[in-house]
Amino acid sequence: MSEKINNIIDQLKSLTLLEAAELVKQIEEVFDVDASSVSNANMVMMPNNGDSTVQDEVEEKTEFDVILEEVPSTQKIPILKAVRSITALGLKEAKDLVDNVPKLVKEGISKDDADKIKKDLEEAGAKVSIK
Repeated sequence: MSEKINNIIDQLKSLTLLEAAELVKQIEEVFDVDASSVSNANMVMMPNNGDSTVQDEVEEKTEFDVILEEVPSTQKIPILKAVRSITALGLKEAKDLVDNVPKLVKEGISKDDADKIKKDLEEAGAKVSIK
C-alpha cells in the first residue's frame, strides 16, 4: 500500500466509536450513498441523480399458484368435482387434496388461468387464495 493509504488506515484505527459514526455520516452525505443498505462487501453503491434511464428492478409476477384454503363440509362434493375437472386427478387423489387443506391445486400458471380456477372453486363453495 502507498504511504497515503497507510496514514489514513492509522488515523481510522485511532478514531473513537462516536468519531467513526460521524465519519460514516459525512461520507454518506458527501458521496450520496447509504452505508446501511450495503449487504455485500464487493458491491459498489452509485448515487441516483434522478436519471430516468435507471430501470425499476421490480419484476411483474407472471406465474401464480392456486391454493385451496378451506372446504366447508357441506360443499365437499361440488368442490371435489371442481378439483377433479381442474387437475385431472383421480377420485382418491382429489379426495385426499380436498380433505387435507390448505393444499396447492395448481402451480406456475398464468394470472388469467389462476383467476378462472379460483372463480370455479369459489362457485363450488371453497375458499381459495392465489399466490
